[in-house]
Amino acid sequence: MAGHAAEQFNIHDAKTNLSRIIERVEQGEEIVISRAGTPVAKVVPLTRRVHRTGRGSLRGRVQLSPGWDSPETNADIARDFDA
Repeated sequence: MAGHAAEQFNIHDAKTNLSRIIERVEQGEEIVISRAGTPVAKVVPLTRRVHRTGRGSLRGRVQLSPGWDSPETNADIARDFDA
């Protein structure tokens, strides 16, 4: 979180509270894990590259050329990948 110091847990507390730490990270927090007071790791939220709302979310945005799934095209692809 920008502008805020990440909360720090020692390894033992992190193992004990892993579920709670993950819940906080899912909410956007960053958590630092330390060993003997020295930071050694940071747990940060993963960001999705694409946010799709569900099946069909690309409908109308993708255009397939005629014959995109023809036996000839599939054979060409298989040859390209030595399949």
